[in-house]
Amino acid sequence: MSLNPRTRGARRTLWTFAALIVALYAFVVAVNHWGSGSLSPKLGLDLEGGTQMILEPVLADPTAQISAGQLDKARDIIAQRVDSNGVAEAEISTQSGRNIVISIPGQPDAKTLDQIRKPSQLRFRAVLVTGAGVPAAATNETQTITPTGTATSAPTATTPKPVFTMDPPATTAPVPPTASSPATTGNAVVPPALVEQTTPPSPSATQTSGSTATATPTIANASDLRWVTPELQAEFTALDCSKAGAINDFVDEPTKPLVTCSTNKVEKYILGPVELDGTDIADATSGYQTGANGQPTNIVEVRLNFTGDGAKKFTDVTTRLYALKATDETRNRFAIVLDKQVISAPSTNAVIANGQASITGSFTIESARALAQQLKFGALPMSFSLQTQDDISPTLGKEQLALGLLAGLIGLLLVVGYSLLQYRMLGLVTVASLVVAAVLTYGVLTLLGWSYNFRLTMAGVTGVIVAIGVTADSFIVYFERIRDEVREGRPLVTAVDSGWKRAKRTILAADAVNLLAAAVLFILAASNVRGFAFTLGVTTLIDLVVVFLFTHPLVSILAHTEFFGGGHRWSGLDPERLGAKTRYVGAGRFSGPLSSASTKEATA
Repeated sequence: MSLNPRTRGARRTLWTFAALIVALYAFVVAVNHWGSGSLSPKLGLDLEGGTQMILEPVLADPTAQISAGQLDKARDIIAQRVDSNGVAEAEISTQSGRNIVISIPGQPDAKTLDQIRKPSQLRFRAVLVTGAGVPAAATNETQTITPTGTATSAPTATTPKPVFTMDPPATTAPVPPTASSPATTGNAVVPPALVEQTTPPSPSATQTSGSTATATPTIANASDLRWVTPELQAEFTALDCSKAGAINDFVDEPTKPLVTCSTNKVEKYILGPVELDGTDIADATSGYQTGANGQPTNIVEVRLNFTGDGAKKFTDVTTRLYALKATDETRNRFAIVLDKQVISAPSTNAVIANGQASITGSFTIESARALAQQLKFGALPMSFSLQTQDDISPTLGKEQLALGLLAGLIGLLLVVGYSLLQYRMLGLVTVASLVVAAVLTYGVLTLLGWSYNFRLTMAGVTGVIVAIGVTADSFIVYFERIRDEVREGRPLVTAVDSGWKRAKRTILAADAVNLLAAAVLFILAASNVRGFAFTLGVTTLIDLVVVFLFTHPLVSILAHTEFFGGGHRWSGLDPERLGAKTRYVGAGRFSGPLSSASTKEATA
């Protein structure tokens, strides 16, 4: 039988899909042979076990007592560090109001342990260059730093130009300025991108530039664009904030500039040397800003109180930054850096000489409170001493994994049995599609374990099992659409095409709802629920790939066979069994109404 163009296209689609699966597994084998990949998905803490560490926070002052707020903040800092290393499904909690307990799947390497135990540092640096940290644009918001404490120095809510969010600013990505051209910045488009700080202008103030003065004697202060060397520019250009651990290898040296990202990955920076650190902050609070009449306004702010020495440093810095605003309003931002990440980079719209400042912007009460806690508790030069480190057994174990897989197998058999009973030989397409989906899911989860350290927990296994029903639902929608078209009296080839046009809209809508639910769960949920949401989202995407690249092309080819196209009684597409008024034979031939004794033939 000769193949028409539609059949040749379906075959090409199947061959392309097969090549993609072969390429996927070839890559899995390659990263296992030449890299650190595995031939099976990584398992989480509940299924594989791992390492449990008990850390005790150590303050710079040995006589000081750590508070509950400080301990909670230390736990949050460690959680951020663990996440930045791509360690999935770790469990971090406090113990006895003093210690922090960390449970990590598998055996962490020395680099991960050092990253977790290092001291927490809060620092203030000048922003020299900014750019987009990830390709997607983010919502623009504004922040300012203004003095508080008197009616005449009441803070303003926004500035005309900057468009930065409270966490990290979200801006369009300007081209970074060249180091040799502080005035023109090369071909850079420098909206809210170019902001700088400086060390106190006095030559004797060597807090940030003392150790580097001999190497760069012509650099005036921390806002000088000559800090941006070609090497630093190259690091900045190559930095992709969306990658896990993108800034882990960067050294946070106070006397030198720093390339880093914002905490929400939206923006990346080149920052000048450190001008203030966390020890210069006496207190940080949040709330609604007080207006000139003494009544609270609807503007949410974060209030900062500096120590005596910190107030003097801050006065010097804001004097210089505010002067920069007079010539270029984009060059007066002051970045707050915690653990090498920028948690906020407000603009400066006044000289602040009283040691009190207010950060305003598009804050909610919750986001302002979070920033205030970071400023208050992140200020502690806290390190962590290792008390104990032990191997822990799986909380559920491989027996539970085996039971979960058994449950999935039972569900799969029930779906297969129903498909064969309902659709007869057409049900074999369901079986083949489920097998292909399982093969594709296994390869993808294995590859994610190598590339993003994704670990499969029992909740994740549940998400994979639920995907069986999601995938079967897509096939049922498609098959029922085809059968509806056959009942309407259309030949099978036409029924396959018109049924697909209708079914794919329903399949896309249903899978879009599943993806939306998975995304909401992943963003809002915590702990193992996120593992369920992640695998549900991945398997839903795989369902779309299988339906479009395997199931539909396969059914299109089967429609041209004598068994299915001829409407065999065991094909699942028998017009008489489906209640069709006209029986079609082969690719477009029919033998007349089923209720008539006479036989008619015509070409469809």
